[in-house]
Amino acid sequence: MLSRRFVRSRLAAWVGALFATFAPSMVSHAGGHPNIVSQFLVPLIIWRTLELRVPGKAIRNGLMLAGLLVWQAFINLEILFMTAVGLGVFCVVMAVVRRKQHRGESLAFLRGLAVAGVVALGVLAYPLSVQFFGPQSYQGLTLYVRNFGSDLGAFVAYSSRSAAGNADVAARLAQNPAEQNSFFGWGLVILFLGLIIWMRRTAVVVTLGAVAILFAAMSLGPKITLNGVNTGVSGLWSILHHLPILDSAVPTRWALAIAPVIAIVLALGCQRAADLIKAQPQSRGPVRVAMITAVAMALVPLAPTPLETVKMDAVPEFVTAGTWKQYVDDDHTVVTLPLPDSSYSDPLRWSAYTGQDMRIAGAYALLPNEDPQNPQDRTATFAPPWRPTSGLITSIKQGNPTPTINDTRREMTLADLRFWKAGVVVLTPQTHDIEILRTFSDLVGFRPTWTGGVWMWDVRNLVDDPDAEVTADSAG
Repeated sequence: MLSRRFVRSRLAAWVGALFATFAPSMVSHAGGHPNIVSQFLVPLIIWRTLELRVPGKAIRNGLMLAGLLVWQAFINLEILFMTAVGLGVFCVVMAVVRRKQHRGESLAFLRGLAVAGVVALGVLAYPLSVQFFGPQSYQGLTLYVRNFGSDLGAFVAYSSRSAAGNADVAARLAQNPAEQNSFFGWGLVILFLGLIIWMRRTAVVVTLGAVAILFAAMSLGPKITLNGVNTGVSGLWSILHHLPILDSAVPTRWALAIAPVIAIVLALGCQRAADLIKAQPQSRGPVRVAMITAVAMALVPLAPTPLETVKMDAVPEFVTAGTWKQYVDDDHTVVTLPLPDSSYSDPLRWSAYTGQDMRIAGAYALLPNEDPQNPQDRTATFAPPWRPTSGLITSIKQGNPTPTINDTRREMTLADLRFWKAGVVVLTPQTHDIEILRTFSDLVGFRPTWTGGVWMWDVRNLVDDPDAEVTADSAG
């Protein structure tokens, strides 16, 4: 896209494209967010949006853009939203700048945009209505997540997955390894600003620079932090994060959208250097050395290192052999110890292995808050409501002492199993598994059976019988 629509030099296009593909933010998200790094449609959306200004092709161009928008919506709406904001700002500014020389472009653009909007919204109306208003829909992220802003110091630092990176520094400046969105390093920041100044007479470049600065400001979050210290200064996001739709965005991810902007400016800068060499052959040597040196100093330290990987535990035979089918139906689920969450996701893989036919209790997902004391609060949580038994098992796995098991705890466990509609409870070999096994056996009153690589408790009688009880005697 760069070589066909923005620059003539293939080398300039490769410089921009390689940075966009392997930017530190892309590499960090590759460790856990495949839908975020799947941005192959973004260049096409940018291209087809700019093509809307061609007169006489409103329907064709609008339909092509609509198709891309619908496709991207089913990959990741957050990336689509950030792309739309960046393109919106860019197109509005350019329309104002070029209004006298290209008056017909704006009208053609609006016609094509109307076609794209009507078609895309028509196709997406139902899925979007389910997402925002359907069952288990939520209304904005919690304030805790909305405070996930980029550290101002991160913009000139290097991510943990960059050649020049330092894991300890990156950990101090980012919420987690998958959210190192703004780590560009001193070299690239200086080069980017230098290219903006060098090409300041080009409206496209200046506008791109303004878009990058806007995204950087939005990524800082409600309160600006510098090298891990809250400065107490309110950021631009403090005004925006209460607005609908924006209240569902993670502020630090706005820095993700800076990478393609920088990529385009890098390509344009390399093209300007190539044009200067052609126009002034006598300056070929100094210009070439200066450009190669500047690009190398900016990008070589950002070269990605291999992603950290760990070997996953095999899916137990209890799942692969279909043994679970004896216990799961429309009224029963599999309960794993501990329940799946962001730190223990194996049961999610098991369910995926069965095509999600194996219904499990628990999840790692965005769900509406269910606070009985505040039923109007429907902000998102990352797991189902806390239950006493799941909290106890998680605590034991973390190495905390096992509390005394009494009849009150047994009654709470019985209530939890009924809440989860448990048919069978399973435990795989893992850290502190013996302590978990003994504790849960004491809670339900009987020992598990080892089958298919799991310890298994068949709890259907406890769950289905409203008069069933678990006491110290039965647990004996």
